[in-house]
Amino acid sequence: MDRSIPAIITGLVLLGVLVLMWRSWRKRSRRDAALTAGYPMPDNSGAALAGAETYYVATTPRDAPLERLAIGGLGFRARAAVTVTEAGVTLDLDGNQPVFIPGSAIDAVGAAQVAIDRVVETDGLVRLSWRLATGSASGPDDRRAVDSFFRIIDPNDRARLVDTIRTIAATAHQDESEA
Repeated sequence: MDRSIPAIITGLVLLGVLVLMWRSWRKRSRRDAALTAGYPMPDNSGAALAGAETYYVATTPRDAPLERLAIGGLGFRARAAVTVTEAGVTLDLDGNQPVFIPGSAIDAVGAAQVAIDRVVETDGLVRLSWRLATGSASGPDDRRAVDSFFRIIDPNDRARLVDTIRTIAATAHQDESEA
């Protein structure tokens, strides 16, 4: 009898925590329901310039690395392949449809140390800063800015991947300004 009361209290507390977690995720999912992951995949994205096997950590609002967005296809951690082509970056997360990010939507790429529940050594994560597609034709300035975080499995792929993303983003932004 002396162990059953603490066991019941512990069980009720755990059940309460699970209910709160479930409710919070549903609320977050409703909040982010209008957001779409990536852009339409182009018919010809060009040759693959770089690629890497990674662990996808999360996508968060820009400069808020502790607030996960519940975007379909980008809501959960997964093993992923990141491929950089002349047209942009493709994120292929296990169990999800590939997500394409054109070079013109990429704002920056760099290093990070913290994202959601992942803390690693200094510069252990790659942060890809980009803008979500909104479906509106009012222009690029109204697109929501986000950061996606990755942990590159093979450190030898990191520099080549980051440099290639910077190059295609700079080229796309230069082409936009000339148009």
